[in-house]
Amino acid sequence: MKTRNVDNRTKPRSPERQKYLMNAPQAVIALALDEPDGHRIPLHWHSRAQLLYASEGVMTVTTASGVWVLPPLRAMWVPAFTEHHIRASGHLSMRTLYIRPDAARHFPPACRIVSVSPLLRELIVYSTTLPRFYDAGGHAEHVMRLILELIRFSDPATLDLPIPRDARLRKIYDRLASHPSESRTLEQWGVRVGATGRTLSRLFRAETGMSFHQWRQQLRLLEALRLLGRGEPITNVALDVGYSSLSAFVSVFRKSLGVTPGRYFRNDRSAPAGG
Repeated sequence: MKTRNVDNRTKPRSPERQKYLMNAPQAVIALALDEPDGHRIPLHWHSRAQLLYASEGVMTVTTASGVWVLPPLRAMWVPAFTEHHIRASGHLSMRTLYIRPDAARHFPPACRIVSVSPLLRELIVYSTTLPRFYDAGGHAEHVMRLILELIRFSDPATLDLPIPRDARLRKIYDRLASHPSESRTLEQWGVRVGATGRTLSRLFRAETGMSFHQWRQQLRLLEALRLLGRGEPITNVALDVGYSSLSAFVSVFRKSLGVTPGRYFRNDRSAPAGG
């Protein structure tokens, strides 16, 4: 889950991808991409908003402010001009809708998770088979409008990890992103980064809206989803992300996402939105 420091990147240094699509007159354009396990799409931005969806595999999307892990039950709303990069876990079948900002004025101005119902899933996949540059008033335009009407936003904290900005907290994030099983207390981290445990606790609350324990549990959960999306055995995943036993990991996973890890990915094509 380790990411580059995207805070210091500027728009001119992050060229827009698929620029020819961004300038098209159509309000919504669908694109299908298939990428291998581990593939990375480097830091970039678009002048259109995006709806990112993986019909197969898991995407990890990172921006300056947070990390989102997207299994096939969820999509992600990315506003226009938001710098982000993407990593694939497992074979990735990515389906993207590029949406003109004027066609989504009522949508949130920040990244959000979107619940994907069975109907929305089928429409997103189907939209990528239609002509990209369709005629106004035709079948394809009606499909795109229906997709926009069906988009529903989930609790923003469900699959989201806020990235703190304080330099001391960023050191903790950088280490745990690549070594999620580390179990240092805040007092122990304080010795390493030069702050008291009380100061770090206050900063985590202020910058992420979570306690350190909650934030680290979220980081571990997202890393677990990424590893499970690659097909790693559940027991191995539990140990790799810092749980002492499979039962402890399954308990936390079920409390957070409503089902066990095994059922989560077996049901990803049929579960209702929010399930």
